[in-house]
Amino acid sequence: MTQAQELLALAVDTAARAAAFLRDGRESLDVGSDDVTTKSSPTDVVTAMDKAAEAMIVDSLLCARPDDGVLGEEGASRPGTSGVRWVIDPVDGTVNYLYRLPSWSVSIGVEVDDEVVAGVVHDGPRDIAWTGRLGGGAFRDGIPVRCSTETDLSQALLATGFGYAAETRRAQGQVMGALLPEIRDIRRLGSAALDLCAVAAGHVDVYYEQGLNPWDLAAGGLIAREAGCRVEGFNGESAGYRMVVAAPPALFDPLHALLVALRADEA
Repeated sequence: MTQAQELLALAVDTAARAAAFLRDGRESLDVGSDDVTTKSSPTDVVTAMDKAAEAMIVDSLLCARPDDGVLGEEGASRPGTSGVRWVIDPVDGTVNYLYRLPSWSVSIGVEVDDEVVAGVVHDGPRDIAWTGRLGGGAFRDGIPVRCSTETDLSQALLATGFGYAAETRRAQGQVMGALLPEIRDIRRLGSAALDLCAVAAGHVDVYYEQGLNPWDLAAGGLIAREAGCRVEGFNGESAGYRMVVAAPPALFDPLHALLVALRADEA
């Protein structure tokens, strides 16, 4: 096995066990309980299960590879000495998880020398593993996936997400109001990692979002690229916090042009 294959195999196994742990622990949580707190705003929640799942993932990865670095949404951070870093979102879609909506995931991407080479997004409620390996394709439970073949933006189904701060959401809503007449419709799944997998498989045609952190993007972004999507920011920038646009090549330029005209990165 190549290094990337070995790293992916470890990520897949770890994500599956974390997803099972999260499913088993879900019934102990309630909205408003002491196990639910907030982060950047009153609507940006984190649960005790997020933190416990991240600790479990980090322990598992470092037990297998003690010299690696880690970066996790809930605070796990260490540089490592091997050139390998694990980028972890223990629950992408925490609000959905808390409200028992079946759209949340465990996302684990792995970088070698600062480049994402493998990743898994484990759809927790459906127990589905989305995987990608640099140069090796994208898969849903081992079956290859490819992005949409749609070429007309007016017929494209678009996925997106919104920030947590009230003023940001207001501005993003205005952008969406202008965008809606130009596309088929929108979907808001509540998990950026699953949105990127949906684009990878053609379950939606295109996706964009502001405010994604490395743990939101690492695994899902690789999976979308390996499925044939362009995954970029605005005007040649790399996809990142300012903007992520993911679309098949035929739809990327028209969507990008429309979003730039709407100043969607300034919301």
